[in-house]
Amino acid sequence: MIADRSVALIRHNFAVMAAEPGPIVSRIVMPLVLITLTRPLYAAAFGSAAGSAQAVSGMLVMFSLMAMSVVGLSILTERLWHTADRLRAAPISPLEMFAGKATPILAVLVTQQIVVLAYGRVAFGLRYTSPVLLGGTVLIWGVMLLAVGTAVGTMARSGGALSAMVDIGSLSITGLGGAFVPLALLPGWARALAPASPGYWAMRAMNGALTGAAGPTLQAWLVIAAVAVLATLIAGVRLRHGWGRQAV
Repeated sequence: MIADRSVALIRHNFAVMAAEPGPIVSRIVMPLVLITLTRPLYAAAFGSAAGSAQAVSGMLVMFSLMAMSVVGLSILTERLWHTADRLRAAPISPLEMFAGKATPILAVLVTQQIVVLAYGRVAFGLRYTSPVLLGGTVLIWGVMLLAVGTAVGTMARSGGALSAMVDIGSLSITGLGGAFVPLALLPGWARALAPASPGYWAMRAMNGALTGAAGPTLQAWLVIAAVAVLATLIAGVRLRHGWGRQAV
């Protein structure tokens, strides 16, 4: 019975996303376009292999961060429609509710990264030295995005506020993380701030996974996991108090 209720919620949330696929499609297609346009520049500056890795990793991190809008919107919609309290009062456990909402969104986040990585492999011959490390990075990064996106969704008061928070935050995190420009080429103040950005650790994990460097990758996983735990705690507190203040 528990499994049936979770499956029903998962199907419902997949159907809701399928009814409005625009944001998801854009977050998947746009990085492919920008990788294609920027890869020649990176290749000319850093060499073919390094340039491909920079283009693919950088755009993956940026647009996966922007995909947090999909996560936040799923929470914000419940608040805008004033269905949050009814969902909480439904005869389902918190675990079932979490599985029903989180599973489809995590699937989207992971699929987005897989498509970008596959494009890098097919279009530019990007070599993935350690599929295990790469798969682990995709999963743990996706979980962090889910947690942070949920926290943002409980704090935003409107769709415009959510969009601003995600867009500005994503670009800032991406820039400081070395996704646009390799870390060594950033100004000194930016290099000093970089470790405070989850994007820095995402790039570190991606680069480590691409080259098979287990040490840096595992270290980055720990930091990303810590961010996910912190975001989960923040979201949990707000959800426990009525999904945050109701949006208007």
